Amino acid sequence: MRSIHPSGVLPSGNALDDPTEAAIRRARRDDGLGDLRALPDASLLGLLELLTDSDDGCAALCALSRTSRAMRAFATHDDLWKAATLERFGGDFTFTSGSWMATYAAAAGANERAAKRAKRSSDCETSASVRTEIYSDVLYQRYMCAGMELESEWTDSSRSNVPEATPSMTLEEFRERFESVNLPVVIRGGCAHWPAMKKWSREWLSEKFGKTKFTVGGYEMALDDFFAVSEARDDTPLYLFDPKFGEKASELAGDYKVPEYFAQDDFFKLLGDDRPHFRWLIIGPERSGSIWHQDPNATSAWNAVVNGRKKWILFPPHVTPPGVHPSADGADVSQPVSLVEWFMNFYEDEDVRPRLETVCEPGDVLFVPSGWWHLALNLTECVAITQNYVSLANLPKVLKFLDTKCENLISGLDRGGRRSALGDDFSAALRASADPDLIAALDAHERVRTNASSKKASAFAHAFTDATSSSFSFAFDS
Repeated sequence: MRSIHPSGVLPSGNALDDPTEAAIRRARRDDGLGDLRALPDASLLGLLELLTDSDDGCAALCALSRTSRAMRAFATHDDLWKAATLERFGGDFTFTSGSWMATYAAAAGANERAAKRAKRSSDCETSASVRTEIYSDVLYQRYMCAGMELESEWTDSSRSNVPEATPSMTLEEFRERFESVNLPVVIRGGCAHWPAMKKWSREWLSEKFGKTKFTVGGYEMALDDFFAVSEARDDTPLYLFDPKFGEKASELAGDYKVPEYFAQDDFFKLLGDDRPHFRWLIIGPERSGSIWHQDPNATSAWNAVVNGRKKWILFPPHVTPPGVHPSADGADVSQPVSLVEWFMNFYEDEDVRPRLETVCEPGDVLFVPSGWWHLALNLTECVAITQNYVSLANLPKVLKFLDTKCENLISGLDRGGRRSALGDDFSAALRASADPDLIAALDAHERVRTNASSKKASAFAHAFTDATSSSFSFAFDS
C-alpha cells in the first residue's frame, strides 16, 4: 500500500503483508522513541500536545523532532501545529504552504520578539519531509480522512427520504403536516428568490468583506484568511459559523428574508437584545460541516443553502445516532472527531432504520424540528444561513429545557448567571406580552411543573415514612 502520509507512515494493518518489514518498522519506532515507546500512539500525541500552548513549548517540540525519525513523525504531526497556531495566534494568521507547521513559523516570524523561535520552527518544518516508515493508525488517520474522496453513496441525492414540499405549501399546511408533529421537511426552492442567491459567490464575498473578521472555530478571522485555510485538505476543516454576522456585515442580513413558515413565531424576540444567539452565517469547504448535535435550548431550526451542496442525516429525539455517546445530562457528546470518519464507520450501519437523510441544493430550506439529532456534511464549498426559533409548537419543550437552569446545557448567552436566568426571564417576557396563547402555554407549563414537584415531594415523604417505620438503622457502632 502506498502511504498518503507525508513521512511514509502506514496503518498497522499493513504489517500483515510483510512480517519481516513489519519487524523492522516496529523496531524503528521503539528505538526512535526510547523510553516513550511504552506509550500508545494516542497517549504520546496527547503528551506532545501539552507543548503546543506556548512558544517555548513549540520550540521544544521542534527540538524533539530532531532526536529521531520516529519522534519526528509524532512531533511534526500537523494536528499539533494546527492547535499551536490557533492557541498562539487565534485567527490572526495567514495559512502558508499547505502546512500548519509552516503557518505557525510564518506567523511567529511576523513577531520580532519571536523571531528566534520562528527560525527554529522553520527548521522543524524543513525536516518534516524526511521519510519515517513506521506503522501508526493514529498518525495515519488524519491524512487518510483528509485525502480520500467522498463516497458516491454519501453524495447520492436519490437516497433522500426526508419529506419534501415546494414554496406553494401554505403556512397552515406546514404547521399541520410538519411542525405540529415534529417532522423534518425540505422545502425545495424555498429561498430561491433571495437576493443572496445571485450575490453571495466567493468572489463577491471576498471583494466586499475580505478584511472583515468572522467567527471561525471560536476565533475571529478575516474572511480572506479563512478562504486561504479552506484551500487545504484537512480531516476537520475549519468552519465559519458566525452568530453576529448581521452586526458585522449588515448588507448580508438584508440579502435574505426569513421564510414565512418561521417568520411569525420567534418568541425569543420578546427578550429584545437579551435573547440568545439565533442566526448564523455558515461557510465551509468540502468535507466541513456540523458534527452530531441537537439544536440549542430545545429550539427548532431552519437552514437555507445559498450555494453549494449539503448532506444531512437526522435521527428522531429518542434515537441516539450510531457512534454517538452523550453524557447523562447531555452537556457533552463523545463521537468521531471528523465527519468523514463517522461516514466511513457508521453510514452503512445496518441499524439505521429511523434515519432520515437528504441532500440540500442551492435554494433549498430544511426544517429541523426540536430535539432531532442531525449532522451536516458539505459536499462542496457551501454558504448557508440558519436560524433557531421558538414557536407555539415547541414552546413547552423550550420551557422545560430552560427549567434545568444548567449553564452547561443552556447556550447562546454568556455565562455568569445569564444562562441560568434565561428561563425566568423568558417566562416573564411571555407573560408581559399579554398574548393569550402564550400565557395559556406558560400557565400549562407551570401547572405541569407544580404537579411534578408535588409528586416528587410525596414520593420522598412516603419513602421516608417507610424507612423510619422499618427495622432499618445506621450501623455506626458495628
